[in-house]
Amino acid sequence: MRNRRALMLAGTAVALSIALSGCSAINSILGSGSGDADRDEETGQVTESANVDVFSVKVGDCMLDTGTGTLTDANVVPCTDPHDQEIYHEIIMEDGEFSEDAINAASEDCIGDAYTSFIGVAYADSAFDVTTITPTKKSWEQGDDRILQCVIVDPAGQTTGSLEGAGR
Repeated sequence: MRNRRALMLAGTAVALSIALSGCSAINSILGSGSGDADRDEETGQVTESANVDVFSVKVGDCMLDTGTGTLTDANVVPCTDPHDQEIYHEIIMEDGEFSEDAINAASEDCIGDAYTSFIGVAYADSAFDVTTITPTKKSWEQGDDRILQCVIVDPAGQTTGSLEGAGR
């Protein structure tokens, strides 16, 4: 397994440290951007670039680089525009005590069947990197945040269009 792949698993909880969900209780705890983006009524796809509350980001959304650390907002763009990241899968964590070990274990699902189904080749054979957006202890305990989102990134730079079915 290539080094960048090992780093993904080791740094999953650190790379991006808050999961995305529509929970308004979490929004009030953390504060953030301007609600949700304008979306196509039929497809749910973002139609205009917007800085949104991080808990408004959904599977299928494309974003500009979110950086590292705790996120409160995200810059979403239509996937037809150049972007750095795309959310392709979501994992709902089981209730219980907050555990970084459990989150790290669950994040491995991001590079399993969900990845292969989305890209069209196994993670080990692909050209892309994966990171996650995960709950923090605060969002877990105070906001019932249980959503872990899988984010695909092209290490070569920005992409235009969805990477779904890219086959590389």
